[in-house]
Amino acid sequence: MKKNVIYVFILSLVIACSDNNNDTSLSNNNDTNNSNSNEWLIPISEVKDGGPGKDGIPSLDFPTFVNSNEASYINPNDLVIGIINGNEAKAYPHKILDWHEITNDEIGGDFITINYCPLTGTAFGWESKSNGTKTTFGVSGLLYNTNLILYDRNTDSNWAQLRLESVNGGLIGDKPTLTQVIETNWLTWQSLYPNTKALSLNTGFSRDYDLYPYGDYKTNHARFLFTPSPTNSALPNKQRIFAIIDNNKSKVYQFSDFENGNVINDTFNGNEYLIVGNKDLITAFKLNGDYLNLDFGYDFNNSETFFKDNEGNKWSVFGKAISGPRTGETLTSTKSVISFWFAIAAFYPNPKIYSE
Repeated sequence: MKKNVIYVFILSLVIACSDNNNDTSLSNNNDTNNSNSNEWLIPISEVKDGGPGKDGIPSLDFPTFVNSNEASYINPNDLVIGIINGNEAKAYPHKILDWHEITNDEIGGDFITINYCPLTGTAFGWESKSNGTKTTFGVSGLLYNTNLILYDRNTDSNWAQLRLESVNGGLIGDKPTLTQVIETNWLTWQSLYPNTKALSLNTGFSRDYDLYPYGDYKTNHARFLFTPSPTNSALPNKQRIFAIIDNNKSKVYQFSDFENGNVINDTFNGNEYLIVGNKDLITAFKLNGDYLNLDFGYDFNNSETFFKDNEGNKWSVFGKAISGPRTGETLTSTKSVISFWFAIAAFYPNPKIYSE
């Protein structure tokens, strides 16, 4: 309990400083232990010291899990990050990731790093590798545009999460190999994958996982702990949106577009996309070849099937045909993420917003 009180106190200091627009950047900070070279792909004046320091927010390097029916600490509407690899499905609740941000895990025999930034609402899964070698990632203590900067423990290079790139260190310019993840609520994820396991509260750290550590941050559109740039008033800052990222451009879809379950075929940046979703979950795929000739429809009824096509195939949220003549085939996943609107607008300025 003592550790938890100390940690909340540290966060309160960060919040107090930030609410007074007292952002501290590396360019005016004498402590350079958090950066391993003077060369950055992003403006060093915009790299902020988050407060707790390197590994001050501890990653989970030895995560433990419980069966779905043992996860009573997760409420039905709690958001989780879901992943399936082979026959293994796992869920990582926001309420735990809010306190740790990074989980280095083994899923279906592959080493994968689940990383989540609570300040931008963005989560990715990527291979736990740097320079082609297995590694783990940690929280650098630095932020860019309010977003998490990770570091890899092989080379100490810094990685900007939402930029999806190493921005400093020996691996500068390298990009992670992404693994598709789904963000939705616990009830929906359990319906899709009832045999899922869930990240356990037994993390080895003393935290109150029922306490959200950032106060009203998620709901207060005017409140930032660190100032993003540029800003865009087209949507409320903290509105959760689904964004497809294609090179340095992005297109945004709102949950209201999928309120009763919907399928959208869309063209963006010269590519054809299929976006499928409901009020709790959105997923997308890049279409090519004869998949462009299929007529897809929403088809979720609290089972693994999420959409269908005119050939009689049933597809999962991960784009795998689970029944029908194309059983075993998989659609091409996209570089996409659920995010607070302001973050996509800062990293990918002037993103397009889908409208019918």
